[in-house]
Amino acid sequence: MPRTYVVTGSASGIGAATAELLKSSGHTVIGVDIQNADIVADLSNGQGRDHLISEVKNLIDGPVDGVIAVAGLVAPSPTTVAVNYFGAKATLEGLRPFLAASPAPRGVIVASLAALDEIDQELLERLLADDEPGALDEAQRIGTQSNAAGSSPIYTTTKLAIARWVRQQAPTAEWAGAGIALNAIAPGVIETPMTTAALQTPEGRAALDAGAPSPLNGPAAPPTAPAALLEWLSSEDNTHVTGQVIFIDGGAEAIRRPQQV
Repeated sequence: MPRTYVVTGSASGIGAATAELLKSSGHTVIGVDIQNADIVADLSNGQGRDHLISEVKNLIDGPVDGVIAVAGLVAPSPTTVAVNYFGAKATLEGLRPFLAASPAPRGVIVASLAALDEIDQELLERLLADDEPGALDEAQRIGTQSNAAGSSPIYTTTKLAIARWVRQQAPTAEWAGAGIALNAIAPGVIETPMTTAALQTPEGRAALDAGAPSPLNGPAAPPTAPAALLEWLSSEDNTHVTGQVIFIDGGAEAIRRPQQV
């Protein structure tokens, strides 16, 4: 049955691949991005997040069946904090009333394998306390240093925080109790604009291979594999998977923590 989806980060990478896959399956997709999208919105600030919600209301006559929050940044900056955590959370929370009207509502957020890397504890505490001004200040303190793979404690901490938010919220009355499945995926190395620079240098590729070894087929290129997983998690077929962070990384998470089950 055709469904209606909202996909953030739809202009490139995993978001674009997901939107294309859903459309090819006959679904209606409202794409959201800072350019080249049905809804042009900057999720790094409250005005952009409010604009997203109001435009969904204007464009969709009826419920939203699936919300897939892909939009994210890797740059070591306060903007990454604002988009990766507060923007993703605001997307799901703001569109939850539209989901609640669907007979089979689903929400999915894109986290990252990088959530297993080194984080900044003070930033994490600000994020989990829903203290956006404080979190932005912490990002300023951390600074702009990143490793050869392009990652930083700002990026890794935001991805851990949003994964924890999914785990905490999914079983609650507002989500599972309302019939809304809420999950996250944690990709390893996916060839997207976010990883292009690192993959083009020996140092960057070595850093990515060290943090995300992928014995099963290497980096995903193009990003059709995470798109297919997002499609299933947000489909009617997913009747019982909720509160999960599903790694799609070619085996990296199993290598990095083999005793974790």
